[in-house]
Amino acid sequence: MRVTVVGGAGYKGCVLVPKLLEEGHDVVVYDLMLYGDEGLPEHDRLEVIKGDIRDVDAYTEAIEGSDAVINLACISNDPSFELDPHLSREINFECFEPMVKATVDAGVSRYIYASTSSVYGISDAPEVTEEHPLVPVSDYNKYKGMSEPYLLKYQSPTFTTVIIRPATVCGYSPRMRLDLTVNILTNFAVNRGKITVFGGGQKRPNIHIEDITDLYVDLLTRPPEQIEGETFNAGYENFTVRELANQVKRVVEEEFPDVGSIEIETTPSDDLRSYHVSSQKIAEKLGWTPQRSIEDAVRDICRAFREGLLPNSLEDDRYINVRTVKAQSLQ
Repeated sequence: MRVTVVGGAGYKGCVLVPKLLEEGHDVVVYDLMLYGDEGLPEHDRLEVIKGDIRDVDAYTEAIEGSDAVINLACISNDPSFELDPHLSREINFECFEPMVKATVDAGVSRYIYASTSSVYGISDAPEVTEEHPLVPVSDYNKYKGMSEPYLLKYQSPTFTTVIIRPATVCGYSPRMRLDLTVNILTNFAVNRGKITVFGGGQKRPNIHIEDITDLYVDLLTRPPEQIEGETFNAGYENFTVRELANQVKRVVEEEFPDVGSIEIETTPSDDLRSYHVSSQKIAEKLGWTPQRSIEDAVRDICRAFREGLLPNSLEDDRYINVRTVKAQSLQ
């Protein structure tokens, strides 16, 4: 297949693209390159295009001849979104339907959209399923959820659409993010010997980056009748932030015994997102279940630190989306 990965130079894309190439697909990455493209491999079946998803003509040219589009693109996380709410609305919502329509018009037959499980906001439900009301607590969550119906609107026998609502992703990527819960906690534990927990009681589902990218690869070849017009949660382990911190503490102390006992400090938080995501639907309908744990993610990041793959991790802006976006001019 010829697969276009929109936003393919980011955290998930830099793990996904090598897998697509290994499967024998021709791959196009269409990305604004806010974080550069250093995390992507060099390959004769990979074409990398710097482009803005608001530019429909450029996007249309990029997807020419593609069989499938995997859309990972957005201004991700609340702090980055809030730097320029108008611009973020343009990128995360207003350009979405024109982009989908252009995809249909280009003859692409499959569209995989990476939404987010944070669309559920705050919920006391013991299991948050795909039918749960969307109660977003920020504009970032709201616009991700508002985009979903615009994709389903174009579902047809010749255009297979599927929406994935991933849990918070964790683990190592060549384009590393150290502003995601498990990744933040691991960085601080390894390099400060101290973890700060904001709040602690919030429930946060997580999924290993290798698992979520395996899922995107898998969805490319599923029979249309299994996935057409469907929305799936994709998570694995649901823990409170405090429980995550305790796991990170234990694993890092095992991986880096010289660090000694890692302190956990708790402070108040205004981030109230809390929900326990159910991934039963995707397990039952597709037989798909994650294979890697949060502990695996922490050990992978520890290995990256040992191998010198994450230099200056406490200070370098490239690991923190909001700092990188702030330094860019996107107008």
